[in-house]
Amino acid sequence: MSTYTIQPIGFVQSPIKQREQAAKQGYEGAPDTWITINPNFAPALDGTQKGDEIILITWFHLSSRDTLAVHPRGDKNNPITGVFATRSPDRPNPLGLHRVTVLEINGTSLKVGPLEAIDGTPIIDIKPVLQNSEEA
Repeated sequence: MSTYTIQPIGFVQSPIKQREQAAKQGYEGAPDTWITINPNFAPALDGTQKGDEIILITWFHLSSRDTLAVHPRGDKNNPITGVFATRSPDRPNPLGLHRVTVLEINGTSLKVGPLEAIDGTPIIDIKPVLQNSEEA
């Protein structure tokens, strides 16, 4: 099996300090929060504007990487399900996908929301939300 290296482009600065405090999904009461992008990647933010919908790809650095099945949403009443059929943060490669809106831009810091990621979560990439398949 090959090994791949992923370098964070930035980090989440959130009032959520512990995993137990985080909403399961952003739309379930997550706060607006700041993300700070490494200044080396500042040119990559060109074209990003207030009001844009973006997808943040994060690395769930506190998640278990050996979990293969869970009770969805942590509810023991739900049957055990493979993690690839869930949004569990515990998985072999704990990537998070977060659809957020850019609320404010200050240099290489973006206020976005709602975002359920905890403070210190590494940001791996940012992609625009495409409104239709004809966009680049």
